[in-house]
Amino acid sequence: MRLTTAQALVRWMLAQRTELPGGAESANGTQPPGGTGHPLFPGVFAIFGHGNVLGLGNALEEARDELPVWRGHNEQGMALAAVGIGKATHRRQVGVATSSIGPGALNMVTAAGVAHANRLPLLLLPGDTFTSRAPDPVLQQVEHFGDPTTTVNDAFRAVSRYFDRITRPEQLLNALPQAARVLTDPADCGPVVLALPQDVQAESFDFPDSLFATVVHRPPRPRSDVRALVEASEVLRRARRPLLVLGGGVRYSRAAGRALRFAEQHAIPITETTAGRTLVPHDHPLHAGPLGITGSTSANALAAEADVVLAVGTRLQDFTTASWTVFAPDVRIIALNAARYDAVKHGALSVVADADEGLRELTDVLDDWQAERTWAARAAQERAKWDAYVDDLRAPTGAPTYAQVVGVVNDLAAPEDYVMTASGGLPGELIGGWRAVGEATMDVEYGFSCMGYELAGAWGAAIVRPEGVVTTLLGDGSYLMLNSELFSAAFAGHGFVAVVCDNDGYAVIQRLQTGQGGAGFNNLYDDVRTAHARPPRTDFAAHAASMGCATFAVDDLENLREAYRVARRVAKTEHRPAVVVIRTRPDAWTDAGAWWEVGVPEVAHRPEITAAHDEVAAGKAKQLRYL
Repeated sequence: MRLTTAQALVRWMLAQRTELPGGAESANGTQPPGGTGHPLFPGVFAIFGHGNVLGLGNALEEARDELPVWRGHNEQGMALAAVGIGKATHRRQVGVATSSIGPGALNMVTAAGVAHANRLPLLLLPGDTFTSRAPDPVLQQVEHFGDPTTTVNDAFRAVSRYFDRITRPEQLLNALPQAARVLTDPADCGPVVLALPQDVQAESFDFPDSLFATVVHRPPRPRSDVRALVEASEVLRRARRPLLVLGGGVRYSRAAGRALRFAEQHAIPITETTAGRTLVPHDHPLHAGPLGITGSTSANALAAEADVVLAVGTRLQDFTTASWTVFAPDVRIIALNAARYDAVKHGALSVVADADEGLRELTDVLDDWQAERTWAARAAQERAKWDAYVDDLRAPTGAPTYAQVVGVVNDLAAPEDYVMTASGGLPGELIGGWRAVGEATMDVEYGFSCMGYELAGAWGAAIVRPEGVVTTLLGDGSYLMLNSELFSAAFAGHGFVAVVCDNDGYAVIQRLQTGQGGAGFNNLYDDVRTAHARPPRTDFAAHAASMGCATFAVDDLENLREAYRVARRVAKTEHRPAVVVIRTRPDAWTDAGAWWEVGVPEVAHRPEITAAHDEVAAGKAKQLRYL
């Protein structure tokens, strides 16, 4: 089949199919035609330039009725929207983004970092310079004096799971199967970058028909090594206070039900990581709450006493482990993970397996063994204390706080809804304070903590979650960082709700700064240099309205409740973002009482800073006892 490189790539994307969670049903319950699954690539986000508009652009135009193309307005934003698709579909579908060479391509590097840190699928197709070099140096080309083969796209190498530069059309025959492997593999999942020189995009080749045969991708479920299972079961049988930690791998395996049955059968308390939030019904008697710095005192209390931790599908990031101080120094960790890279961390007893299959096999080996009932009962007891604490935080007193805003959204949430945030103080409020109303219905991007993901990722999630309401919560700093995709979503006709909490700056970093002895500086607007006696303020509602969004500006919780109720309806019926803006306090936080290692100076001009450094040394001593 004689096709250009770009045409072949598009035709191949159309042939890739996937099974969505729940078998062959989509998010809105519809059945695919002919049992061929759903599109692995549900759409392409594109900003065209001279490096991709003619080759890939023309190929996408030819397939416009089969492969939707959404026009972005910032390359980072549209690529983050593509990341949001991967998370919202539990890694069963892949967002695609394409840009020209140069600044457009480099704008997508941050999104690749988000996908890489969070182990999410993302296909990036940046244009590249001419392989012939005949017209060099071309517009937007960065020339390397000692290596003419290097282009700006080499910047993607540090944040790619798979990187390739297609310099001949026939290279697609080798590259595309590898791209599909990485995008759909439970252990290696992450961003794939195929750099496409603009002359090669337009070159043709006689591609074999087999490249375009329909392929339905089903996530592989690796099974455990029998010896590792037996060893893990022996460690658990000797445990007096075991603890089950559920991470994102449980979500992507769709193993929440299996994990709950495992915990019930063996009477093991359950905690969740950031990526594992909302896997467990909030009121389940074995649910101890979320773990770590942004988690709960209830989960942290159990973690401090646990003698064995079964960590399933988690990479045990520092926010989960409180910089490796949340567990007892003599704890034994069993890491059940599809990725051996994660399973062997920190001297863990590694069980390399899919979460669902691994828990099933471990149950078979454990038979009817159970932990002590008094230990299991601690989960509900400790979580009740945490719930009472959150209830107090949500009580309507004084100026609105983040916790109160989260409480209003939580109260009105439905089981099919989806809630999101990414950076600043709101991850701690959602992770610690949210009470799950539906399974796997939260996306807190706290692997890369990328400001701006909140709005762009919500656009992607809204595209692939037609049922329910997607709600994203963000601060004023994140809104100002990246808001262009509000217009993209409004123009395209994708509705979601954005709740913007305006607290006059980067309040959570101000908290870190002053909490470690520093003076407030360059974070809240009161401490930012300006030539004005009365500096300007952003009218977020007016700005969002100018980009086609429905907007609501409120000043108290009662008005917030009503505005959010209406915004939910508007987002669904008018098919555009609805933005709710509320002023919030910059100094009220949900606190799980855990320690976090940060770099406090040994020598400083403020005695408060050197005192804080002494506290870090004390935390390090606890950390080192464990390590």
